[in-house]
Amino acid sequence: MTETPKKHPLRHSGEDRRTASTVPDTPQTRSAAYRLAFVDDDFLCREELRPVRLQLELLKTGMLMDEAGVESTVVLFGGARIMRPERADEARTETLRHLSRQYDEARRFAQLVTERSLEQSGGRENVIVTGGGPGVMEAGNRGAADAGGRSIGLNIVLPHEQAPNEFVSPELSFNFHYFAVRKMHFLMRAAAICVFPGGFGTLDELFETLTLIQTGRMARVPFLLFGEEFWRRIVDWEALRDAGTIGHDDLELFRFVETAEEALALMEDWPLPRTRRDEIPGRVEA
Repeated sequence: MTETPKKHPLRHSGEDRRTASTVPDTPQTRSAAYRLAFVDDDFLCREELRPVRLQLELLKTGMLMDEAGVESTVVLFGGARIMRPERADEARTETLRHLSRQYDEARRFAQLVTERSLEQSGGRENVIVTGGGPGVMEAGNRGAADAGGRSIGLNIVLPHEQAPNEFVSPELSFNFHYFAVRKMHFLMRAAAICVFPGGFGTLDELFETLTLIQTGRMARVPFLLFGEEFWRRIVDWEALRDAGTIGHDDLELFRFVETAEEALALMEDWPLPRTRRDEIPGRVEA
């Protein structure tokens, strides 16, 4: 991240950071107490600094996306275990082997979205964003790269090693400690949500987003579930409606799709509720 130029007569913090690194080595300057607070990693990781860390994660990603000119995004949620079709024989279950076709569909969808983005907005709108990992996430970033465009990866530190996939644009590759802040950045610029088959993480993202839309905390953007057969096996949507735990209209918040072309057509002709046509798509309440 480049430092912003001075806009006031006071000395810039970056200058003091450089100066502090050149002071003589003495027992006093080696003391943790002597370190500048904003470059002291141990201090920033203290329990009492959690509110500051939350704010930093929210600010950094938002500022860099603004500086990169990202105005809106198309979100791809989906499982890390969905393999490339050429590796489908390595899948641990027959279902995962069958779902490998969703990799190609996610890649194709991201390519088409990015081509339109480049043509219509110079790549500033409808930028593909994924979790930055393997599987469906890799497919989304890869499709954007196929089109010659940028894409975003919102990675997160996990107990097992995980690095961003090779197709994420390096300047838009982010890493998070807090799941909650990461999910906010998925949704704050979202013009559409596309959910491919996945596991607990994908279900968490799916239902949190649906809850925000259902409760009016987020605009009703196109919400597309790829692979109707999978999603109807995983969730008994009609049972929720028949039990009365969701309303009949709640089943209209999303649509099932099978192909990239079908998804694009629905994104262009997404119905807005009669009472909420003044909403701004992709804006979640801050």
